[in-house]
Amino acid sequence: MKKRYLIIALIVLSILSIFVGVRDLKPSDLLHLTEDQAQILFVSRIPRLISIIIAGVSMSICGLIMQQLTRNKFVSPTTAGTMDSARLGILVALMLFTTASPLLKMGVAFVFALLGTFVFMRILEKIKFKDTIFIPLVGLMFGNIITSISTFFAYKYDLIQNMSSWLLGDFSMILKGKYELMYITVPLVIVAYLYASKFTVAGMGEDFSRNLGMNYRRVVNIGLVLVALMTSSVILTVGVIPFLGLIIPNLVSMYRGDHLKHSLFHTAVLGAVFVLFCDILGRIVIYPYEIPISLTVGILGSIIFVYLLMRRKAYE
Repeated sequence: MKKRYLIIALIVLSILSIFVGVRDLKPSDLLHLTEDQAQILFVSRIPRLISIIIAGVSMSICGLIMQQLTRNKFVSPTTAGTMDSARLGILVALMLFTTASPLLKMGVAFVFALLGTFVFMRILEKIKFKDTIFIPLVGLMFGNIITSISTFFAYKYDLIQNMSSWLLGDFSMILKGKYELMYITVPLVIVAYLYASKFTVAGMGEDFSRNLGMNYRRVVNIGLVLVALMTSSVILTVGVIPFLGLIIPNLVSMYRGDHLKHSLFHTAVLGAVFVLFCDILGRIVIYPYEIPISLTVGILGSIIFVYLLMRRKAYE
């Protein structure tokens, strides 16, 4: 979990990602690129690499912020209804604005994701039985209710195929001009770093935060806005990537502790490394075909998550 090893892994996997694909592209070809090879590199491979790194960093940090604010290691955008609310927002944008631009879709998805996350937080405040497992189960039930509403309207307006595409995280369609919306998450990650210490204090509870003179509600609201914006951007561009915001922060916290500022960099880089590894694996397992990233991350993520659950007491 040392920085230098994570950075080396990120560099190595990034290089592999550029040269792994159906069309042959070798490191030696970079010295004399043909027109076709240049197009593959700059239109497909590099945009795909950038989007993978941004998605891995964004969703891992979203999970870390949510776990810190809710004081629950099993809460993430997947288990809090955030992703489901964002999908409902995209569906509403398609129904109301048939020729909506990606930015408008993201804006509507952001509003719905934010509202859904706020509702989950309000439900959390009303729950007296604050069991570690019970809270994410409530989030999953809440998310399933939102998904049911989305499915009903998708069937009614013949948009079920559009909705299905957002359920499946996939980088194969990422090309130049179709991923730039994800750059919005870069300044959001910087803001998350600047507020990291405040998120850590907020994670100790409202009374503790107020005693230290911190505006608890404002800090929580900023955290939820960051989560909603990053989640909306990733879902609209790539689709849903399950387990990422759940397992990566847990894995890092076992070695780095719960101080968000100390673990933010490691969480971001490990998230990018994990998604890169899963994407490369998905490209080579059934070559020349490709397995969607949601499937590879889902399988590996579930295995890691079960392992963490079994080994958790050993690290406490």
